[in-house]
Amino acid sequence: MHPDLPHLRELQELDNRIRELDEEISRLPKYVARIESQLESHKRALQADKDALEENRKSRVKMDAEIVDAQQKAARLRTQMNEARTNEQFRAFQHEIEFFEKDVSKIEDRILDKMVESETYDRNVKIAQTALDEEAIKVASEVETVKARVAEDQREAEAKRTERAEHAARISGAALRIYERVRRTRGGIAVARADMQYCLACNVMLRPQFSQTLRGADELLTCESCGRILYYEPPGAVVAEDPAAMNS
Repeated sequence: MHPDLPHLRELQELDNRIRELDEEISRLPKYVARIESQLESHKRALQADKDALEENRKSRVKMDAEIVDAQQKAARLRTQMNEARTNEQFRAFQHEIEFFEKDVSKIEDRILDKMVESETYDRNVKIAQTALDEEAIKVASEVETVKARVAEDQREAEAKRTERAEHAARISGAALRIYERVRRTRGGIAVARADMQYCLACNVMLRPQFSQTLRGADELLTCESCGRILYYEPPGAVVAEDPAAMNS
Protein backbone atom coordinates (compact mmCIF):
# COMPACT_ATOMS: atom_id res chain seq x y z
CA MET A 1 0.00 0.00 0.00
CA HIS A 2 1.22 3.47 -0.85
CA PRO A 3 2.24 5.25 2.40
CA ASP A 4 0.09 8.30 1.60
CA LEU A 5 -3.09 6.30 1.01
CA PRO A 6 -4.17 5.88 4.69
CA HIS A 7 -3.72 9.61 5.25
CA LEU A 8 -5.59 10.41 2.05
CA ARG A 9 -8.49 8.24 3.16
CA GLU A 10 -8.52 9.94 6.53
CA LEU A 11 -8.32 13.31 4.81
CA GLN A 12 -11.34 12.38 2.69
CA GLU A 13 -13.35 11.40 5.77
CA LEU A 14 -12.43 14.68 7.44
CA ASP A 15 -13.38 16.65 4.34
CA ASN A 16 -16.69 14.80 4.15
CA ARG A 17 -17.46 15.67 7.75
CA ILE A 18 -16.36 19.28 7.34
CA ARG A 19 -18.65 19.57 4.30
CA GLU A 20 -21.57 18.13 6.27
CA LEU A 21 -20.94 20.57 9.12
CA ASP A 22 -20.60 23.56 6.80
CA GLU A 23 -23.82 22.64 5.03
CA GLU A 24 -25.65 22.32 8.32
CA ILE A 25 -24.20 25.59 9.62
CA SER A 26 -25.47 27.24 6.43
CA ARG A 27 -28.84 25.47 6.47
CA LEU A 28 -29.87 25.97 10.10
CA PRO A 29 -30.04 29.79 10.03
CA LYS A 30 -32.22 29.53 6.92
CA TYR A 31 -34.54 27.21 8.86
CA VAL A 32 -34.66 29.73 11.71
CA ALA A 33 -35.41 32.54 9.25
CA ARG A 34 -38.23 30.47 7.76
CA ILE A 35 -39.99 29.67 11.04
CA GLU A 36 -39.53 33.24 12.26
CA SER A 37 -41.00 34.50 8.99
CA GLN A 38 -43.98 32.17 9.43
CA LEU A 39 -44.43 33.48 12.97
CA GLU A 40 -44.37 37.08 11.72
CA SER A 41 -46.91 36.18 9.05
CA HIS A 42 -49.23 34.74 11.69
CA LYS A 43 -48.72 37.86 13.83
CA ARG A 44 -49.74 40.04 10.89
CA ALA A 45 -52.81 37.89 10.27
CA LEU A 46 -53.78 38.18 13.93
CA GLN A 47 -53.27 41.94 13.86
CA ALA A 48 -55.46 42.15 10.77
CA ASP A 49 -58.25 40.36 12.67
CA LYS A 50 -57.74 42.68 15.65
CA ASP A 51 -57.87 45.70 13.35
CA ALA A 52 -61.05 44.38 11.74
CA LEU A 53 -62.57 43.82 15.19
CA GLU A 54 -61.68 47.37 16.24
CA GLU A 55 -63.04 48.77 12.99
CA ASN A 56 -66.24 46.83 13.62
CA ARG A 57 -66.52 48.36 17.11
CA LYS A 58 -65.93 51.89 15.78
CA SER A 59 -68.54 51.31 13.09
CA ARG A 60 -71.13 50.24 15.69
CA VAL A 61 -70.30 53.24 17.87
CA LYS A 62 -70.79 55.50 14.86
CA MET A 63 -74.11 53.83 13.99
CA ASP A 64 -75.27 54.13 17.61
CA ALA A 65 -74.59 57.86 17.33
CA GLU A 66 -76.53 57.98 14.05
CA ILE A 67 -79.51 56.32 15.78
CA VAL A 68 -79.38 58.83 18.64
CA ASP A 69 -79.22 61.68 16.12
CA ALA A 70 -82.15 60.31 14.10
CA GLN A 71 -84.21 59.74 17.25
CA GLN A 72 -83.51 63.28 18.45
CA LYS A 73 -84.56 64.70 15.09
CA ALA A 74 -87.74 62.61 15.17
CA ALA A 75 -88.46 63.82 18.72
CA ARG A 76 -88.07 67.45 17.66
CA LEU A 77 -90.38 66.84 14.70
CA ARG A 78 -93.02 65.35 17.01
CA THR A 79 -92.86 68.48 19.13
CA GLN A 80 -93.19 70.64 16.04
CA MET A 81 -95.98 68.41 14.71
CA ASN A 82 -98.09 69.25 17.76
CA GLU A 83 -97.94 72.86 16.66
CA ALA A 84 -99.06 72.11 13.08
CA ARG A 85 -101.90 74.38 11.96
CA THR A 86 -102.99 72.44 8.89
CA ASN A 87 -103.42 68.83 7.88
CA GLU A 88 -100.82 69.37 5.19
CA GLN A 89 -98.26 70.49 7.77
CA PHE A 90 -99.21 67.60 10.05
CA ARG A 91 -98.70 65.02 7.24
CA ALA A 92 -95.39 66.61 6.28
CA PHE A 93 -94.12 66.29 9.83
CA GLN A 94 -95.46 62.75 10.00
CA HIS A 95 -93.70 61.84 6.74
CA GLU A 96 -90.37 63.17 8.03
CA ILE A 97 -90.79 61.31 11.33
CA GLU A 98 -91.49 58.07 9.48
CA PHE A 99 -88.34 58.65 7.40
CA PHE A 100 -86.16 58.93 10.52
CA GLU A 101 -87.87 55.95 12.15
CA LYS A 102 -87.18 53.81 9.05
CA ASP A 103 -83.63 55.08 9.04
CA VAL A 104 -83.26 54.01 12.70
CA SER A 105 -84.66 50.56 11.83
CA LYS A 106 -82.17 50.17 8.97
CA ILE A 107 -79.28 51.23 11.17
CA GLU A 108 -80.36 48.80 13.89
CA ASP A 109 -80.36 45.99 11.30
CA ARG A 110 -76.84 46.97 10.25
CA ILE A 111 -75.75 47.00 13.89
CA LEU A 112 -77.08 43.47 14.33
CA ASP A 113 -75.10 42.35 11.28
CA LYS A 114 -72.01 44.02 12.72
CA MET A 115 -72.57 42.30 16.05
CA VAL A 116 -72.68 38.90 14.37
CA GLU A 117 -69.57 39.83 12.41
CA SER A 118 -67.93 41.00 15.64
CA GLU A 119 -68.55 37.65 17.31
CA THR A 120 -66.77 35.90 14.42
CA TYR A 121 -63.80 38.28 14.58
CA ASP A 122 -63.63 37.97 18.36
CA ARG A 123 -63.66 34.17 18.19
CA ASN A 124 -60.99 34.18 15.47
CA VAL A 125 -58.81 36.57 17.46
CA LYS A 126 -58.99 34.42 20.60
CA ILE A 127 -58.18 31.21 18.69
CA ALA A 128 -55.36 32.87 16.73
CA GLN A 129 -53.91 34.49 19.86
CA THR A 130 -53.77 31.15 21.66
CA ALA A 131 -52.17 29.46 18.64
CA LEU A 132 -49.71 32.33 18.21
CA ASP A 133 -48.65 32.24 21.86
CA GLU A 134 -47.96 28.50 21.57
CA GLU A 135 -46.12 28.98 18.28
CA ALA A 136 -44.00 31.80 19.72
CA ILE A 137 -42.89 29.56 22.60
CA LYS A 138 -42.06 26.74 20.19
CA VAL A 139 -40.15 29.03 17.81
CA ALA A 140 -38.16 30.56 20.67
CA SER A 141 -37.22 27.08 21.87
CA GLU A 142 -36.23 25.95 18.36
CA VAL A 143 -34.17 29.10 17.81
CA GLU A 144 -32.20 28.43 21.00
CA THR A 145 -31.72 24.79 19.99
CA VAL A 146 -30.50 25.82 16.54
CA LYS A 147 -28.11 28.40 17.99
CA ALA A 148 -26.64 25.76 20.28
CA ARG A 149 -26.37 23.29 17.38
CA VAL A 150 -24.66 25.85 15.13
CA ALA A 151 -22.19 26.72 17.87
CA GLU A 152 -21.46 23.01 18.39
CA ASP A 153 -21.04 22.47 14.63
CA GLN A 154 -18.69 25.44 14.40
CA ARG A 155 -16.54 24.08 17.21
CA GLU A 156 -16.41 20.64 15.62
CA ALA A 157 -15.68 22.09 12.16
CA GLU A 158 -12.80 24.12 13.58
CA ALA A 159 -11.41 21.03 15.30
CA LYS A 160 -11.78 18.98 12.11
CA ARG A 161 -9.97 21.63 10.08
CA THR A 162 -7.11 21.56 12.57
CA GLU A 163 -7.03 17.78 12.33
CA ARG A 164 -7.16 18.02 8.53
CA ALA A 165 -4.15 20.30 8.47
CA GLU A 166 -2.22 17.78 10.57
CA HIS A 167 -3.07 14.92 8.20
CA ALA A 168 -2.34 17.01 5.11
CA ALA A 169 1.12 17.75 6.51
CA ARG A 170 1.86 14.01 6.55
CA ILE A 171 1.04 13.58 2.85
CA SER A 172 3.58 14.06 0.10
CA GLY A 173 3.19 17.18 -2.02
CA ALA A 174 2.52 15.23 -5.23
CA ALA A 175 -0.21 13.08 -3.65
CA LEU A 176 -1.83 16.07 -1.99
CA ARG A 177 -1.91 18.00 -5.26
CA ILE A 178 -3.67 15.08 -6.96
CA TYR A 179 -6.14 14.85 -4.11
CA GLU A 180 -6.98 18.56 -4.12
CA ARG A 181 -7.31 18.69 -7.91
CA VAL A 182 -9.69 15.73 -8.03
CA ARG A 183 -11.65 16.97 -5.03
CA ARG A 184 -12.31 20.30 -6.77
CA THR A 185 -13.57 18.64 -9.94
CA ARG A 186 -15.48 15.71 -8.42
CA GLY A 187 -17.84 17.27 -5.96
CA GLY A 188 -15.46 17.04 -3.03
CA ILE A 189 -14.84 13.30 -3.39
CA ALA A 190 -11.24 12.52 -4.37
CA VAL A 191 -10.80 9.07 -2.77
CA ALA A 192 -13.07 6.16 -3.61
CA ARG A 193 -13.31 2.47 -2.81
CA ALA A 194 -13.05 -0.20 -5.50
CA ASP A 195 -14.04 -3.84 -5.39
CA MET A 196 -12.72 -6.57 -7.68
CA GLN A 197 -14.52 -5.17 -10.72
CA TYR A 198 -15.78 -1.62 -10.25
CA CYS A 199 -14.90 1.85 -9.08
CA LEU A 200 -17.68 2.27 -6.53
CA ALA A 201 -17.81 6.04 -7.04
CA CYS A 202 -18.60 6.13 -10.76
CA ASN A 203 -19.63 2.45 -11.15
CA VAL A 204 -17.42 1.99 -14.21
CA MET A 205 -15.91 -1.46 -14.64
CA LEU A 206 -12.15 -1.67 -14.10
CA ARG A 207 -9.90 -3.40 -16.58
CA PRO A 208 -8.85 -6.82 -15.19
CA GLN A 209 -5.17 -5.91 -15.29
CA PHE A 210 -5.83 -2.57 -13.55
CA SER A 211 -7.93 -4.32 -10.91
CA GLN A 212 -5.18 -6.83 -10.29
CA THR A 213 -2.57 -4.07 -9.99
CA LEU A 214 -4.78 -2.11 -7.60
CA ARG A 215 -4.98 -4.98 -5.15
CA GLY A 216 -1.25 -5.09 -4.62
CA ALA A 217 -0.15 -1.62 -5.66
CA ASP A 218 2.50 0.34 -3.83
CA GLU A 219 1.66 3.40 -5.89
CA LEU A 220 -1.35 5.71 -6.02
CA LEU A 221 -3.77 4.64 -8.72
CA THR A 222 -6.67 6.69 -10.04
CA CYS A 223 -9.84 5.53 -11.73
CA GLU A 224 -9.44 5.61 -15.49
CA SER A 225 -12.99 6.95 -15.77
CA CYS A 226 -13.57 9.50 -12.98
CA GLY A 227 -9.96 10.15 -11.95
CA ARG A 228 -10.51 9.49 -8.24
CA ILE A 229 -7.76 7.95 -6.12
CA LEU A 230 -8.77 4.33 -5.60
CA TYR A 231 -8.20 1.90 -2.78
CA TYR A 232 -9.13 -1.76 -2.80
CA GLU A 233 -11.42 -3.16 -0.11
CA PRO A 234 -11.66 -6.97 0.14
CA PRO A 235 -15.10 -8.52 -0.35
CA GLY A 236 -17.21 -8.49 2.81
CA ALA A 237 -15.45 -5.47 4.37
CA VAL A 238 -17.88 -3.09 6.06
CA VAL A 239 -17.31 0.45 4.91
CA ALA A 240 -19.64 3.39 5.40
CA GLU A 241 -19.97 5.00 2.00
CA ASP A 242 -20.63 8.72 1.66
CA PRO A 243 -23.73 9.12 -0.57
CA ALA A 244 -22.00 12.01 -2.32
CA ALA A 245 -19.37 9.57 -3.55
CA MET A 246 -21.93 8.10 -5.90
CA ASN A 247 -21.93 11.33 -7.94
CA SER A 248 -19.46 10.76 -10.72
